[in-house]
Amino acid sequence: MAHDHQAPHGHPAQHGHGHGGDVDWAAMAALLEAEAELLGPLYARALNWLGTDVTEPGLVVDAGSGPGVIACLMAETFPGARVVAADGSEPLLERARARAARQGFADRFDTLAGELPGSLVELEYPVDLLWASRSLHHLGDQKAALAAFADGLAPGGTLAILEGGLPSRCLPRDLGFGRPGLQARLDVAQEERFARMRAELPGSVAETEDWPALLAAAGLKHTGTRSFLLDLPAPATERTRAFVVGALTRAREVHADALDAEDLATLDRLLDPADPGSAHRRPDIFVLTAHTVYRAVRPV
Repeated sequence: MAHDHQAPHGHPAQHGHGHGGDVDWAAMAALLEAEAELLGPLYARALNWLGTDVTEPGLVVDAGSGPGVIACLMAETFPGARVVAADGSEPLLERARARAARQGFADRFDTLAGELPGSLVELEYPVDLLWASRSLHHLGDQKAALAAFADGLAPGGTLAILEGGLPSRCLPRDLGFGRPGLQARLDVAQEERFARMRAELPGSVAETEDWPALLAAAGLKHTGTRSFLLDLPAPATERTRAFVVGALTRAREVHADALDAEDLATLDRLLDPADPGSAHRRPDIFVLTAHTVYRAVRPV
């Protein structure tokens, strides 16, 4: 999977939807959607946790919403709120609007196209809950972006950022072929790719990733950090299996130059539907991951 938002080898399929880098988010829409749907229970628990502090919000914003899976969960979690899905990719926002219509939220669901964080100035009134799930790290100056996010909050409003967690796993360490530890090596390739992505962003600033300290620097009061686990054990459902195949396909594409011939051959076997040891057929496919959410409040 890839650190554009994260995928099973180390980060489910993508990060940040439509901000920065050369990722074609529209082309990845199906994988983004499949990942967010698979992780739905994790996101629902995170939103319920936020709901212990955020009561009856008027305006909820998903900054870096992608195809709108989490934004629609927000509409479900906060039935009295107007929800805005904000993203830099109009094709992804089209999918968000279609999802909201299918789920019956169209009357209180809006989209906002444009680069973050600047596009948020177009919001009509201050935000009660602003959620940024792996979108912040697609912005060159993360400290400045957090300050802009904070400026958009209503007094007493909450900013929640999802960054980090644990590398995802979907395969046993020893597959029965190839060198054991493939996913750990994919993690290394992903970290190097992620570092290059960050360095190449316009106005990129290196920051120590102490998120509570960065939230405090934005004038917010850090009110909690919590990690949320997704545990989908083997035997995998067809939906889980299809997601793993898609994520491994993406990993094969983006890390081809970083892996040795043996690991590439292992990935090719994993992706060959005719191979009994492939991700299409093996009985030991699973998904295990944890995502971390940092919560902060704008002082009244």
